[in-house]
Amino acid sequence: MVTVLIMAHVLFVCLHNAGRSQMSRALFDRAASGAHTSGSAGSVADPDGAVHPEVVEVMRELDIDLTGVRPQRLTEEMAARADVVVTMGCGDACPFVPGVRYIDWDLPDPKGRPRDEVRATRDEIARRVDELLGELATA
Repeated sequence: MVTVLIMAHVLFVCLHNAGRSQMSRALFDRAASGAHTSGSAGSVADPDGAVHPEVVEVMRELDIDLTGVRPQRLTEEMAARADVVVTMGCGDACPFVPGVRYIDWDLPDPKGRPRDEVRATRDEIARRVDELLGELATA
């Protein structure tokens, strides 16, 4: 019996692409180990902005460096390329593409939050990423 693995592309979307979606993309890429691909974007992202410093700090604790990563503004093309779009607070600003699976993760925005709260959000994202990867493995 031959097992066929299908590579999925997951797009993580939040408002500014400077916190939750960046952590999600980085944690997903590390956990997926090349079995799937991902991207991240923000519905109102400022491409001249930067990942929130508290996010950079707590991700560095896991040896993931987000220094120099720049937010990207969400486009319909990005959403159309995805097999799964994980939204985190972008509301009606997230484009709907028929045939794409949407998941909403209700997570607090880490901007300006104490490090312990940002770590808790990071750890919850890691848990959800593992769950998503399990679902993709059985899809």
